[in-house]
Amino acid sequence: MRLALTYNVKHDNGGNADMQSVSANAAKYVNRDLVENYPERLDDTYAEWDSMETIDAVKSALVSENHEVELVEANDDSYFKLKELKPDFVFNVAEGFYGASRESQIPSMLEMLNIPFTGSDSITIGICHDKSRCKEILSYYNIPNSKFFITDTPVKSGSDLNFPKFVKPLHEGSSKGIYNSSVVNSVEELNSEIERVKSCYGQPALVEDYITGKEFTVAMLGNGNDVRVLPIVEINLDTVPEGFNKIYSYEVKWFFDTRENQLDIFRCPAEIDRKIYSHIEKVCKDAFRVLRIRDWARIDIRLDGNNVPNVIEINPLPGILPDPADNSCYPKAARNVGMDYNKMINAVLHEAVKRNSGN
Repeated sequence: MRLALTYNVKHDNGGNADMQSVSANAAKYVNRDLVENYPERLDDTYAEWDSMETIDAVKSALVSENHEVELVEANDDSYFKLKELKPDFVFNVAEGFYGASRESQIPSMLEMLNIPFTGSDSITIGICHDKSRCKEILSYYNIPNSKFFITDTPVKSGSDLNFPKFVKPLHEGSSKGIYNSSVVNSVEELNSEIERVKSCYGQPALVEDYITGKEFTVAMLGNGNDVRVLPIVEINLDTVPEGFNKIYSYEVKWFFDTRENQLDIFRCPAEIDRKIYSHIEKVCKDAFRVLRIRDWARIDIRLDGNNVPNVIEINPLPGILPDPADNSCYPKAARNVGMDYNKMINAVLHEAVKRNSGN
């Protein structure tokens, strides 16, 4: 097939004053030792975007199955490039940049051009990127997730709130904006986080009841009744350094669990009771269905005090770093069932083509 690969690639921020301003704001909320030792990792502006290493790996995987692949970066020229190329199919990993619905931009263009593509449609991707809208749908269908509210203004100190709470930006992914400080235990800490999210990201904060149980991430592949749950990955939060909250925060993901110094943080498959394992699979399949996700996704889960799996994140464009040393969870789950990187990428394409053909 003639394929296009749509993507966003990380840039060197260099002397960009706006990016330096973002870093300066974030630095106020990050552990000082990390700021001093890893200043180059502080700016999370492009955390959702892929490295050229990943883009090249996806292209190589598709070429390995004798497809012709044209790279199309997701920018102001994308529509015209796609219109001119008119590929048979598009493998989409573009995250976008501007606006809350940025992940929907390339899917919307492709829908307008009537070009089939991998992954969820523009509506589903947009809903999943708005965490409150996603949680509203899950709640309507009685799929467990934590209680929440959204705000961009301080909460009154007399407010009747139960703590701890968990605070994160409403429209971000890849652990952007989720720091050690995101777990709050008082109104003062809560208001500090609300202000941080507004100051650093220009958006409201999602404030959730903090779920304290074990955490898992679940790779999904396929469609409809045939969707597969790949081996569940358990996140062993006991390996989080002392003094940090037991969350897979931006600090843990990008400062501690690195290619140079991996944490022993993942177990795949998860070593848990079979009944809980099956319950996690059911919750993820239910979420996949009601949100009308297509082809693939990664769903993050936490157990509450009754060992009920609660959805904490939906990722219809999962991270797919090719190097096993990077601890990327979707490829990790795929490797556990004998799929190397090339097979994994082509399995996603195969599911999308099968769905599009109606077979």
